[in-house]
Amino acid sequence: MAVIVDIVSFLDILEREVADYRVPVVDLIGIQTSDPFRILIATILSARTKDEVTAVASERLFARAPDAPALRSLAEKEIRDLIYPVGFYKSKAAHLKKTAEILVVRHENRVPCTRGGLLELPGVGRKTANLVLAVAFDIPAICVDTHVHRIMNIWGYVETKTPLETEMALNEKLPLPYWNKVNSLLVAFGQGTCRPVSPHCDNCVLGETCPRIGVTPRKVKKVKK
Repeated sequence: MAVIVDIVSFLDILEREVADYRVPVVDLIGIQTSDPFRILIATILSARTKDEVTAVASERLFARAPDAPALRSLAEKEIRDLIYPVGFYKSKAAHLKKTAEILVVRHENRVPCTRGGLLELPGVGRKTANLVLAVAFDIPAICVDTHVHRIMNIWGYVETKTPLETEMALNEKLPLPYWNKVNSLLVAFGQGTCRPVSPHCDNCVLGETCPRIGVTPRKVKKVKK
């Protein structure tokens, strides 16, 4: 049974707390440019890849292929070389090549602004589609990655087994104004404080208000006086 938590208060506190944290790479690209193409490609590259690696790989790729026609013109091997060492770079290179082809041929070089249209692109699942909708088009969509799924269950706001179950549960109860920003808030919080292993509960801004369901906090060494 889900715990009753003041989710609005929690997220408002985090919004103030993570203002100085490192911005997730896809959100950073969204801040730097409103180009849906770059946001889509960076999101695809970011899967199973550290933000700093994604950022460098995206910069290299966009220098050679700033739009869909340019990406379409690149050989798959060149794309692989440009995006290495992102996770699964070989399969991602193939997906990017096919995606560029689809954008040019079917969508007049534009990125689809519907979940259905995005899900037709190679390598795009619900998480990627929702993040692109939210960041590129400001369309309400909840992107549930491992941090959102994990932390929402730690808080007891949902009681779910999979990210898809979490997304469906949040669709029913999370206030609409938080749909597009919950991912960036919890990714930053999950990377900085509420880590998967040895979370820093001793330094958490939520303090004792957090239910900490299933959490084993890190052991803090006591300083001898």
